[in-house]
Amino acid sequence: MTEPSTAGGPEGGRQDGAPDQDAVLRTWCAELAQALGLEIDVDIDAVLGLAGVAAHSIVRPAAPLTTYLVGYAAGLAATSADAELGPEAETPGEIALRLAKAHGTAGTEG
Repeated sequence: MTEPSTAGGPEGGRQDGAPDQDAVLRTWCAELAQALGLEIDVDIDAVLGLAGVAAHSIVRPAAPLTTYLVGYAAGLAATSADAELGPEAETPGEIALRLAKAHGTAGTEG
C-alpha cells in the first residue's frame, strides 16, 4: 500500500502540502475493505452525509453508531434469504436518514 502524496498536484496532495482528505478517505476505504474481505464500492459522500445528519440531529456520538448499525443491517439484508424486497423498499441507509432528520425536527415543532 502506498502512502497518499503530500506534495501539491494531482497525486492526491493539496498545494499547501497537506494530504487531500478525499484521497486519504478513498485510500483508507479501499485498504479497509480489502482487509475485511469486502468487494464493495463505498459511497463515501452518502456515508459521511448520513453521519453528519445523525451527529447534528441527535448528538455527535450518534454518527458512528448510526453508520455502524446501517452497515450491519445492510449486511444482514444482503445475506438473508428473506431479503426479497421490491425496488420501492427503503434501504437501511434511507431509513436511518429519515429517522435522523425527523429526530432533528421533533424539538423544533410546536
